[in-house]
Amino acid sequence: MSGREVCSRRRLRRRAALLLAGLLTAGLVPGARPVAAQPAPSEELPALGIGIEGWPYPAPVHFFQVFAGGQPCRMAYMDIGPRGPANGRTAVLMHGKNFSSDYWSNVIDDLARRGYRVVVPDQIGFNKSSKPDTDYAFDELSANTLALLDTLGVTGPVDLVGHSTGGMLAIRFALLHPERVRKLVLEDPIGLEDYRLAIPPQTTETLAAAERRQSAESYRAFIARYFVAYPADKQAPFVEQRMRIARSGEFDRWARAAAETYQMIYRQPVRYEMGHLAMPVLIAVGAKDRTVVMKGYGDPARTAGMGDFPALARQACAEIRDCRTAIIPEVGHIPHLEQADAFLAALDGFLM
Repeated sequence: MSGREVCSRRRLRRRAALLLAGLLTAGLVPGARPVAAQPAPSEELPALGIGIEGWPYPAPVHFFQVFAGGQPCRMAYMDIGPRGPANGRTAVLMHGKNFSSDYWSNVIDDLARRGYRVVVPDQIGFNKSSKPDTDYAFDELSANTLALLDTLGVTGPVDLVGHSTGGMLAIRFALLHPERVRKLVLEDPIGLEDYRLAIPPQTTETLAAAERRQSAESYRAFIARYFVAYPADKQAPFVEQRMRIARSGEFDRWARAAAETYQMIYRQPVRYEMGHLAMPVLIAVGAKDRTVVMKGYGDPARTAGMGDFPALARQACAEIRDCRTAIIPEVGHIPHLEQADAFLAALDGFLM
């Protein structure tokens, strides 16, 4: 092992210890007694650029040039070949709003071992891709993804997997380009209901200001709501990444892009068009997922009944010609992390 690797591992151990201490302080480790807060030295949690440069991904990251709002932008992606006998298929994974694509690691590995080529883009406005100050649209993100696939020589139908906001995008892509989707998998997709019916519109600046106000404690609580029993130490990297981005000199631009993508979700519902999906569809959701985008801005009396993902999945599926649901027990918003075996069994059973 090289000296550089040893130093890197030592830094990772120190970082993990500091993050665990923070989680204990917040009371997020079951059975743990809160301890006095110990602020991390600045050198332990350095700033992270808004393109999360240096944040590890499970495969090499490449870049593809696109245009957004008339601006040249870099779209990051991973392209992983089969790790077993090739089955001739390509799977495309679409990430959620608050999740970088490293969280797909186990799904990438599962599909690659089953013979898939796996393409994993970071959409414009997210993760390692550019974050222009512009109005975002699912149509434009779909066009970017289509252009990427064409450039990679993936011209046949793909198996498309979208999680959370990536589920909304996957629905839009499948509606716009049905000939390019063999099967569609929606994992806890945002947009199974129209948020405008119960939540008033917000200005982009209001949403950006909320991003700027997030503290480590508030973001831990935010992330924890996605899970039922996912270990606190495994939630910690989400918090670390977000807090390190907040220390970037370009954080205001990141916050603006985050706000603008919330506006995209709010203003561009896909729920009313799901009945037009022509390909086989699997909607896999956590039985205890109650995620509602921008819920805090709504009247609690009106939002109380929202976010029942099992019920919403069944309602949507009833309108789709060829659809099945998988309701995964004791799981929140991210089944592929919280109950990986159950999710992958549903995924593989549907795709294979």
